[in-house]
Amino acid sequence: MFDDEATQPPRAGASESGGPPSAEPAEDAPLAARLRPRSLDEVVGQAELLGPEGPLRRAIEADRLRSVVLWGPPGTGKTTLAHVVAATTDAAFTELSAVTAGVKDVRRTVEEARERRGSRGSGRRTVLFVDEIHRFNKAQQDALLPGVEDGSVTLIGATTENPTVEVNAPLLSRSLLYRLEPLGDEDLRALVERALDDPRGLPDTRLTDEGVDALLAVADGDARVVLTVLETAADLAAGEPVGPEAVRSALASPNLRYDKAGDAHYDQVSAFIKAMRGSDPDAAVYWLVRMLTAGEDPRFLARRMIILAGEDVGLADPRALEVATSAWDALNAVGLPEARYALAQAALYLALAPKSNSVTTSLRRADAAVERLGNAPVPAHLRDAHYSGASRLGHGEGYRYPHDDPRGWVEQRYLPDGLEPGAIYPPGEHGEEPEIGAWRPER
Repeated sequence: MFDDEATQPPRAGASESGGPPSAEPAEDAPLAARLRPRSLDEVVGQAELLGPEGPLRRAIEADRLRSVVLWGPPGTGKTTLAHVVAATTDAAFTELSAVTAGVKDVRRTVEEARERRGSRGSGRRTVLFVDEIHRFNKAQQDALLPGVEDGSVTLIGATTENPTVEVNAPLLSRSLLYRLEPLGDEDLRALVERALDDPRGLPDTRLTDEGVDALLAVADGDARVVLTVLETAADLAAGEPVGPEAVRSALASPNLRYDKAGDAHYDQVSAFIKAMRGSDPDAAVYWLVRMLTAGEDPRFLARRMIILAGEDVGLADPRALEVATSAWDALNAVGLPEARYALAQAALYLALAPKSNSVTTSLRRADAAVERLGNAPVPAHLRDAHYSGASRLGHGEGYRYPHDDPRGWVEQRYLPDGLEPGAIYPPGEHGEEPEIGAWRPER
């Protein structure tokens, strides 16, 4: 199964045929383009959707596809499925690229679909494929909505970004959402075998077992990557069996799916934070290094560790905040790649530190108390008594100075009316917090 870059839409409002939107790929076209599936039986992967009883397969075979949004990482088959629909549907098939199409293109496409289906037209449906639909702004999506709403257009939207965030709610509510998953090793292996057996592929190429394993590892679930790397590695091998060395040479850097504004960013940051919170040092360093390798801003990661030191470690280990802020200072002092040591040390320390969320809970309770009590007056004995005339107002009257007591503490109320001692801070039970809080007298 292949995806977006293998072929490009010819223009903003592309073909109106019921057949494939593009001609048969040339012999020197990329391998991924030459082997693009032409029917559902050639599609590899996504068994839950495309298996014999899969909902998407049944809808495509019956030519009764409703508007859908296909969401998944690159190389999982979003564009392939659109091309299969184009080859099998009796409807007119039109493509729009979210990169090049403007609001006028969208409105014109919707209007043409209405005319095609209307009383003066052929009554023919229109299937509209929008690649990278997440790049459509609100105005473009709003222009598309009326056609989807009245059934003039059956939408196939493809996106690598979370559509619940990037696609307007009204448009998404009128479409079925299908999540496409990265391909498994068996699916990728089937693609490699097809590439070696198909006359359109690389029938004269041989792979060692180790070469196949290396190829599947670098592909990371991406069908287009596995075919592109295979083709390049075959060229590098120059007629010899393709081994792991040729595969590694064909892919100069890891195939890491990462967009600083997309799902990969948020999902991996979430995994990084949860690994530290969950006291897993291996996972903490893995996600840290993976994001750094993919190009994440190290200052963002350092800030997240400073936040976690207070949010999830807190008083269970007060030094955690010092370690996290020291990593920030080290990053600013030496930069990457040397600061990786400090960042990794901080991530390990935070993962291994005992955990307490008493700081988080205290802030949450304080927020609720402030909202509930509003402008609660400061008790008179706590008010500023340093200025002239304050004593006549009773400010400071009855205040007891704790250092006058040998214990360094006196029994005295510091909360406003409406709050009782213990209402804000819940003592933690882990790490150093019980010891830190042990001196606290009972109020």
